[in-house]
Amino acid sequence: MTVWLVGALVLLAVAVLSGVHRVPPLVRAVPAVVAVGVVLAAELLDLVPTAPTTPLRVLGTVAVVAVGVLAGSAVTGTVLGFAMREGVERGQHGGILVSSADEPAVVRRRPEVLRGGAAIGFLERFAVIGAVLVGRLEIVAAVVAVKGLGRFSELDSAEARERFIVGTLTSTCWAGLAAWTAIGLPS
Repeated sequence: MTVWLVGALVLLAVAVLSGVHRVPPLVRAVPAVVAVGVVLAAELLDLVPTAPTTPLRVLGTVAVVAVGVLAGSAVTGTVLGFAMREGVERGQHGGILVSSADEPAVVRRRPEVLRGGAAIGFLERFAVIGAVLVGRLEIVAAVVAVKGLGRFSELDSAEARERFIVGTLTSTCWAGLAAWTAIGLPS
């Protein structure tokens, strides 16, 4: 019982830490990656005991899902930070500033594209984890398709396309890893 309770509380603390936006994404992402990695490794090595009660099983699953949904922003932000090209400028609202290539350099506007990625990411990861937990993987394809269609008009620059692809793949893979971890918890 103690292992499950302590593990769930640690995972919930990691989920809360990952939401503290004053802390750099890398510092918020590392504990989440380590925590999910430790739980997954313990599951694969058959070191996680069976949940002693249903409430603890539910708490453990909720904790893993919370880390999957909330820490995904820090993990994705960290990967995007490593992947961003030189000269790509961040906007005030979480997007990036891009220039329209068909305008003269003197006149170019720099609209911010891909704003709202954090909110969309939370919903995306929640949907992906939920789809995996209920065994409906086709929902994952629908989520990615809807996201792509919704962002289509913003993907006219190479920088925006690259950020969209890297962000979506990172976020979806992180959610899948969290869902796999939650599924593997012994009942």
